[in-house]
Amino acid sequence: MSPPAQPGVPGGRGSKGPPARKLLCMCSLSLCLTYLCYSLMGGTGPAALRSPAALPASAAPGAPRSPTAFPATAAPRSAGAPGPSAAPPRASNGSREGAADTWLRAQLAPGEVITAQSGAFERDPQESSTTDEELSRAGSPGSRGGGSSSTTPDYGEKRLPQALIIGVKKGGTRALLEAIRAHPDVRAVGTEPHFFDRNYEKGLEWYRNVMPKTLEGQITMEKTPSYFVTNEAPRRIHSMAKDTKLIVVVRDPVTRAISDYTQTLSKKPEIPTFEVLAFKNRTLGLIDASWSAIRIGIYALHLENWLQYFPLSQILFVSGERLITDPAGEMAKVQDFLGLKRIVTEKHFYFNKTKGFPCLKKPEDSSAPRCLGKSKGRTHPKIDPDVIHRLRKFYKPFNVMFYQMTGQDFQWEQEESDK
Repeated sequence: MSPPAQPGVPGGRGSKGPPARKLLCMCSLSLCLTYLCYSLMGGTGPAALRSPAALPASAAPGAPRSPTAFPATAAPRSAGAPGPSAAPPRASNGSREGAADTWLRAQLAPGEVITAQSGAFERDPQESSTTDEELSRAGSPGSRGGGSSSTTPDYGEKRLPQALIIGVKKGGTRALLEAIRAHPDVRAVGTEPHFFDRNYEKGLEWYRNVMPKTLEGQITMEKTPSYFVTNEAPRRIHSMAKDTKLIVVVRDPVTRAISDYTQTLSKKPEIPTFEVLAFKNRTLGLIDASWSAIRIGIYALHLENWLQYFPLSQILFVSGERLITDPAGEMAKVQDFLGLKRIVTEKHFYFNKTKGFPCLKKPEDSSAPRCLGKSKGRTHPKIDPDVIHRLRKFYKPFNVMFYQMTGQDFQWEQEESDK
């Protein structure tokens, strides 16, 4: 049973938009139903391929989503409009596209999906370094549970987390976690539990046992970036504790997609080029939104699912870009959101010019700054500028919708004009 509507939440069930928005929603729904009927009747070919797909954001929690392709020029529909039940067929566009199809099919092994019941999002095997063995060590008797690096003694009790970093992959979640762990009133798991997407059947007691011990007044946290794009995660987290605070680190979706691809490339150098994977048909400009590297960046689609269970006031959006250029400023927002005293300040950061992002240091001593591992800050491959342009054109309407839903302008389009 869904929770009560949250009045005043942009994009939520309880919000009342202006008449123009309602009219747009009705038109979108009508077009979607027309396209759905056409699809069921077996429509194929270029006309079907070019048909824009709606955001399937209001599907019932747990319902599978179909992989979707979007033309690069397609504008997003209303976030509440249902999408077609089947994706348009993938057009053959030469041997390079065929190689991409082969590789993507190979990745979709049973269980390798972000959604618990759907194959709409591929899960790259290297998405998380967390293993069952690491989680077992974190939850073993006497273990600190991968908690903060502060001097908190190893006593207290294990509690379910009061705050979660739920996304996004390659957005800066590890940097944020390491920074907040420097706060003495925060204890966090170093590994990613993946409880609400992969390990939910193990139960809340298993989840609690993975957590570090905390004292009265301390906050227990964990981060698993794939939660943000997991259909079932909002309902499951709400069922655990409806007052859970959620943190989402977002980043320019084009840069995020390239970073995502770069990580995969470092593990699987034989994969097709970014340009091949990004398009279903490059000639037609048809973006392959079923590729997880692209789909994760459609933030408005995923956020709509969360707003069905949590008010906007319980979700903090952290800028991945500002986390690099002004880490102290972003951490001030995080600490305020969590109700913590502002202890992590500019004194805790040192900018590493080689890495290209800040490193942590202890302000009270002269020890060397602690930087993230070699897997962070990889050099991105050179991508065809035309592909970058098409992706930015594709993402722009979704970004605008995301800005409207969150009430924040992350200025990703401004960054493009500055380049």
